[in-house]
Amino acid sequence: MTDAQPAEHAESIEHAAPTRRGRALRFVRTVLSRVPATWLLIGVLLGAGLITGALWRPIAGHPFYEHLAYGLPSFEKGKWWTPLSGTFLLDTPIAYPIIILGFWGMAYLEWKRGTRVALAYFFGGQLFAILGAAFLLWSATTLAPDWAWAAKEAASVDVGPSGGLFACIAAAITVMPSPWRLRGWLVVLAFVIVNMMFWGSIDDLEHLLAVLLVLVIDRSLRPQRSTVREQRLIVFIGTLMLGALTIVTQIVPTYGPFGETVVDEADAGWVTTAISAVAILLVANGLRRGRRWAWVVSIVVASLNIFVGFVILVAVGVLGWDDVTDTANDGSVGLALATAVIWAIYLVYLVLVRGVFRARPRHPLGVSHSAAQPTVDDVKDLIRATGGGTLSWMATWDGNDYLRTSSGIVPYQRHAGVAIALADPLGPVAGRAESVVEFVDAAQHAGLIPAFFSASEATRDALPEGWRSLVVADDSIVDLEGLQFTGKRWNNVRTAMNKAGREEITFRLTRFKDEPWGVQAQIRAISEMWVGDKGLPEMGFTLGSLTEAADPEVRLALALSPAGDVDGFLSWLPVYGGGGLVEGWTLDLMRRREGGFGSVMEFLIGSSARQFSDEGARIMSLSGAPLAHDYPEDAGVIAVLADRLGDSLEPVYGFASLHRFKEKFNPRYETMYLLYRDEADIARIAAALTRAFLPDATLRQFAGAGIELVAGR
Repeated sequence: MTDAQPAEHAESIEHAAPTRRGRALRFVRTVLSRVPATWLLIGVLLGAGLITGALWRPIAGHPFYEHLAYGLPSFEKGKWWTPLSGTFLLDTPIAYPIIILGFWGMAYLEWKRGTRVALAYFFGGQLFAILGAAFLLWSATTLAPDWAWAAKEAASVDVGPSGGLFACIAAAITVMPSPWRLRGWLVVLAFVIVNMMFWGSIDDLEHLLAVLLVLVIDRSLRPQRSTVREQRLIVFIGTLMLGALTIVTQIVPTYGPFGETVVDEADAGWVTTAISAVAILLVANGLRRGRRWAWVVSIVVASLNIFVGFVILVAVGVLGWDDVTDTANDGSVGLALATAVIWAIYLVYLVLVRGVFRARPRHPLGVSHSAAQPTVDDVKDLIRATGGGTLSWMATWDGNDYLRTSSGIVPYQRHAGVAIALADPLGPVAGRAESVVEFVDAAQHAGLIPAFFSASEATRDALPEGWRSLVVADDSIVDLEGLQFTGKRWNNVRTAMNKAGREEITFRLTRFKDEPWGVQAQIRAISEMWVGDKGLPEMGFTLGSLTEAADPEVRLALALSPAGDVDGFLSWLPVYGGGGLVEGWTLDLMRRREGGFGSVMEFLIGSSARQFSDEGARIMSLSGAPLAHDYPEDAGVIAVLADRLGDSLEPVYGFASLHRFKEKFNPRYETMYLLYRDEADIARIAAALTRAFLPDATLRQFAGAGIELVAGR
């Protein structure tokens, strides 16, 4: 991708603003119109709160409360209407914003599956949760009349639509794309099970029943089909959940089905709790990245917890439940048994997925010894032999690592826990899809997030199902066969070349090391002046510098004044078509001397195109301008966000201006993508790309660039 703006900016881009505003307004109107049932139920809830006064004062002690609330006592008194009346009533004002936020699940479900389905899940889940909880509590008090928890909750009543909302949230998860579906199920199940086991109020029981109902109906939870990354994520979430339980039960008293725990506030153990939290986070992060040591630590901790539970069971069998619980009067016996059961499930899963915890962070991908890695010479030989894309020669630059696959080589860089593959895999076209899959697998086994930057449509099609794509640029390609600068559409280029002829500006296509010292010094001076005007150091990854331009296979296009001064220069990277033949050239550097020939860039590109065409080259790539893609009208929110980001960066980087400048050469466009697994990786990928493009930038330079951006805006 080119790294300089053209000298003159084209017309203003303000004409695009109405289009972007129109997209945003259409999106908002669509959101409002496609979820009418959700808005209706929220309105009924607020209306009931206004009528009863529940919006501004607690009503649990009001005389009408017991006639409207649902629960086992209401059913025993024949109050059959309470499942409906209690659904749209909340007992405290603070509950209203929480419950209204909980309607997101119903809104998403209604958006995806329609109003009838959403209403069916809401009312069906609410009714099942209310009746199921009443039945279970009645059964528990009948079969175990001494069970204190069951007796207490059986005498309680409840209000609110939370049972129906949890059913809608669970149903919404079933229509989420993979891998969000599995993640959603893990979070929701962990939430309802933990709350039920350790706090166990009547509403916790209702939430659990509503979620289990949807789980049985839809049967969309299939962790055995998960990828390496998802298996690690399951363990990661499980570790956080168990760690949170350990910490919370140390500082908060619990009253669940297994008994009550008492916390001594005078000896809360805050230091121990803080140390435990840090240790849990370290181990959980290690598991997320596939580290073997974290898996071993988890196995040891799980085994110790299970052993404690086993010892308690033996003690209960020998001494009896009452004697054991009387000895530990803080309720820790029941708590230990409950947690031991969860740790046992966790241990079984750890053993089953042990193969995904073998990542070695310091080793190159795919091999155990760095000496076996492909070299730059290997990469160059492969490109010459099998050809490549317009960005393939960038794989030979410093900073890249290489994964050798069964059919080629994947160039990549490693930053912030992300392996960013550069453009498309190298090697025979028939084997590139296989290389894509092997790179993804190798990165995930190494505990890295895989991503492809500036990849083509072919690479996107080769990725596993469920991967996402984001347009990052349009590769501007000029077809050189039969190129003639005739017709109105070539006016700008023809005018620049004619003007250069009148001012006796000459063109020379050369190589950096073939030029005399004086010309090389001028090229360096122009480049250093350009870099000095920026708040950040010279960029890398897909943006070259004079170091890359000095490659013997890279050509320089020079514009020379009658006095022998260099007014501007371009660097062109070779595009091989296989068999050692160069079929095209890719533009990299675009730099001009201050005060030199005004239309030097049009002159240099036009003259280069003419000579490349005469030499028999097939294409000339002007590379891509980021954040300047022309999205269709129905592109949605991604287009709106990309347009706004491009507008905010335009005063500093001129992406849109660069894109319009390249239109003077009448190119055709090929879309370039950022390919990633899902939205959870975006933040890490952004940090990795920042380091890939600016590996030497300091915090002060980033801050200065931010000030420049604000000033430019």
